[in-house]
Amino acid sequence: MTGERWRDVAHIGHAELLTQVPEDSLRYFTSLLGLSVVAEEPGSWYLRGYGDYEPYCLKLTAAARPGLGYVALRAWSPEALARRVAWLESAGVPGAWVEPEAGKGPFFAFEDPDGHPVRLYYETTKYVSPADSRPAMKSNHQRYTGTGANVRRLEHVNLMAADVRACRVFWENGFGLRTFEIIRDADGWEDGAWLSSTVQGHEIIYVRDYLGGRGRLHHLAFWVDSREDVLRAADLMNDAGVPIEAGPSRHIPIQGFYLYTREPGGNRIEICSGGYLGFDPDDNPVIWTPPEYAAKPGWGARLPSTFRTYGTPPLGDPSETDTSGWPAP
Repeated sequence: MTGERWRDVAHIGHAELLTQVPEDSLRYFTSLLGLSVVAEEPGSWYLRGYGDYEPYCLKLTAAARPGLGYVALRAWSPEALARRVAWLESAGVPGAWVEPEAGKGPFFAFEDPDGHPVRLYYETTKYVSPADSRPAMKSNHQRYTGTGANVRRLEHVNLMAADVRACRVFWENGFGLRTFEIIRDADGWEDGAWLSSTVQGHEIIYVRDYLGGRGRLHHLAFWVDSREDVLRAADLMNDAGVPIEAGPSRHIPIQGFYLYTREPGGNRIEICSGGYLGFDPDDNPVIWTPPEYAAKPGWGARLPSTFRTYGTPPLGDPSETDTSGWPAP
């Protein structure tokens, strides 16, 4: 994006996750991650982290296959929402208004260049905790629950795409998102891009879909307050018999500390903390070449081969969907 940076998007709001085993997935997110259910409708649950100012950050929905239902982003104002909808219409991107649900919306629904469903909204409900979970500090939104990994909020969404560059430019030019880091080869082809509407190093990530899928989810990531909390989450997953795909370790882009598992429906879930914040208004994206990235300048074990190809809905080798043989942490 060139010229003065403007921001009509405030932050990532929530995501809908699809699962074919909804009751098992619900137990994973409530008992192990520590999210709490705030609303329910036939086939869906709305869940929140204890740090969310809005009522929920995750909608969990029963479906025939796992994957992303949609990702929702909140605009700064009604005027900002109207400007972004006008841009989508002028760019010829099909979309439609969707009714509010569980205290958020209405939404303008559309798809990114790779076919991932996206919703924009402004109107929301501020969460008011019941008396039995009211925090001592008025600046907090809910009492610290201490349940499971005790995730605070949805941190980012990682999406797989055939053309990473096209998706990155779409968000830069149409929504003012800032790109923090890119993996780009000598021919200009991009393997990954990390974008955000805030100083947080990533809210939306795109990585290349090496299997040629469309609209697939790589993972959802949930924030905890410290690296020690990530390590504690690894103990919780190990005791619960949940295989760990990767980590605990440190990422190269954004430098976050991570742990990856898959919830019972097969969707990859990250528990993360750390990473840097970008305060410099003139900062340009950090560009990694594939050889630089492959050299792994950061510490910790390398990511497994499944990290490049597995997403939801799954494609390719069926063995990549099987976690039974993964080693314990």
